[in-house]
Amino acid sequence: MPLRQRLGTAFTVLTALSALLATTYAARASAQSAVPSRQDAKASASAMVYGMVHDSVAARPLAGAVVQLVAADTLANFGRAIVSDSTGRFSFDHVPVGRYTIGFFHPMLDSLGLEPITRAVAVTGIGAVQSDLAVPSPARLRTAICGATSGPGAGAVLVGSVHDALGRTPAPGVTVIVEWIELTFGKGGMTRRMPRRTSTTRENGWFSLCNVPGPGVMMLMATRGADSTAMIEVQVPATGFQRRELYLGPARTIAIAGDSTRTRHVGDGRLSGVVRTTADDRPLANAQIRIVDGPQTRTNARGEWALTDAPPGTRMLEVRAVGYYPERRAVDIVDSIAPMRVALATFKSVLDTMKISATRTIDMNLVGFQERRRSSMGRFLTPSDIAVRQPFVTSEIFRSVPGLFLDRTMDAQEKVMMRGIFEDRCEPAIYINGQWMNGLSSGDLDGFIRPNDIAGIEVYRAGQVPAQFQPGLGGCGSLVFWTK
Repeated sequence: MPLRQRLGTAFTVLTALSALLATTYAARASAQSAVPSRQDAKASASAMVYGMVHDSVAARPLAGAVVQLVAADTLANFGRAIVSDSTGRFSFDHVPVGRYTIGFFHPMLDSLGLEPITRAVAVTGIGAVQSDLAVPSPARLRTAICGATSGPGAGAVLVGSVHDALGRTPAPGVTVIVEWIELTFGKGGMTRRMPRRTSTTRENGWFSLCNVPGPGVMMLMATRGADSTAMIEVQVPATGFQRRELYLGPARTIAIAGDSTRTRHVGDGRLSGVVRTTADDRPLANAQIRIVDGPQTRTNARGEWALTDAPPGTRMLEVRAVGYYPERRAVDIVDSIAPMRVALATFKSVLDTMKISATRTIDMNLVGFQERRRSSMGRFLTPSDIAVRQPFVTSEIFRSVPGLFLDRTMDAQEKVMMRGIFEDRCEPAIYINGQWMNGLSSGDLDGFIRPNDIAGIEVYRAGQVPAQFQPGLGGCGSLVFWTK
């Protein structure tokens, strides 16, 4: 039964209980004598039951939980409900002596696939009784969902629920996909794998994906027929448990004017917001707002923007402004979504807060980078050069480097390509911290190195490559990355 329907039924029952209690107490009062007995005095004693609802997954109080307290010995005697405040706290006054069951409802429980969690409470006299409630810890949830093998050394678990973007109803039968990159280094070089886990949502839209790596970054999406979400990044914490809601929506595909090879997704969704600076909260005019592979717009003089043809569902939003560090985040484009607020920091403020912990190996790598920069014929990019380009992901850096391209190969993977000696475009060798990474796609590169982790990039065209960065006698160049 959906949460809203369960709560509606619960409140209906409580209203009936209250009316019955009032009738019962009135009848008892008319029948009692003027001198109360010792048993009547005990029954008239009451206490306060209070506590806090805690979200153990997010490690914070849980606001908006509907807490219910119902008599366990005689259901017709007592039953109340109250909503936890912004700090997760709740309290019930004038609770008669007796045994009770206390529990709570919250959408968080539905998304975790849990039934309402209850516990026993005993009120023995006048005073206050504390009874805290909580969502189970990540370790307990992982064991309950994935089995007893989910110990400290086991893989992580990703859970959540999928809803239709139009109406927000649970979406059953949806395929949920998670992917990540695994790179293994051996004597023969680097071996690349892209493992995948899939799950199908239940009738209530709930899904779980067990034994995924953590901590780390994974790519997540949901699909059903022609409807799908964007592929979004999910950060799995060290606790090994992560929850993510997804919204599935339809999208129309149209060709981009002037480019028959590219398309974009549009729809009837609406998304709006404002862009301001982090330093002084000043509105940013003319900032670019874009749904990845979708519509785009720019902010006005007040920093405000609106997209009226956005594809509904979970999408990726990009925000850029000249001189500011770009922002990229997942957004849920659904009915009645509140305006967004995006704050951008200047490059200077971001670079000023960067701290590099250098080891001797890193020092030697950067010394070699500077020496080749002074004496070689290649092109060299420093962190400042990269920041000016405002890349969201590492592969975007090469869109503005002459002689480099991002092309899709025969196997449908996007790769960094370069002009070669014997062919118009070829695949350069890629080195990361001196290690040859054979067969790395642009997606692999983006997942392995983030732009703000780069200490330097060396770009060599064919005929310019130093011997240590040339794996064979091919007619293509090399890209060499050094990380902080």
